[in-house]
Amino acid sequence: MRIALAVVISFGWAVAQNPPASTHDLKLRGDRFPPLTYDRMTPEQKALTDHILAGERGTMNGPFNVLLRSPEMGDLAQKFGAYMRFHSSLPRRLNELAIIMTARSWSSQFEWYAHRRYALEAGVSAGIVDAVAAGNRPSGMQPDEEAVYNFCQELLTTRNVSDAAFQAAVAKLGERGVVDLIGVMGYYHLVSMLLNVDRYPLPEGAKPELKPIP
Repeated sequence: MRIALAVVISFGWAVAQNPPASTHDLKLRGDRFPPLTYDRMTPEQKALTDHILAGERGTMNGPFNVLLRSPEMGDLAQKFGAYMRFHSSLPRRLNELAIIMTARSWSSQFEWYAHRRYALEAGVSAGIVDAVAAGNRPSGMQPDEEAVYNFCQELLTTRNVSDAAFQAAVAKLGERGVVDLIGVMGYYHLVSMLLNVDRYPLPEGAKPELKPIP
């Protein structure tokens, strides 16, 4: 009897510490895609939500309210995105530089809002961040930042990469690093498209930071 009681108490404590997603305010936002609630989700949508909340993000902010509409694709996408954001072979500083350059190329306001802060936290200088926001080439870049910037800028603007930019990137990042660089840009192209199509709103009180580039 005591053992059974102890198990019940232990289970109740665990649930209190890790409540199911249905007890959470998921804080989903959307415009063209109205925010969903956990209790009204399909089993596949609940699985996607549970996987995201159990992972390193810990939040449903961003494209996930949209991805819930295609939960199987969304689960594959979020797993790919989690690798590219948290487990890439690239140093976080360079990864975030590539992300904000991709956000800038799409004028994706929420993506920029979120990753501008992450880029600064990762060690990208405020001068570089501000130059990317303005659509200008940053000054004072470190050699590895310059290799990433040149590679991303060529790929974003010409849809190709010159031999010089490719070789410089391989020299600084290795072949795996170059492939991971392409991968993180590809994932955040998808994210930016999802957010822009949805017209995903910024948090209350936040204002768009990206201006049109002439």
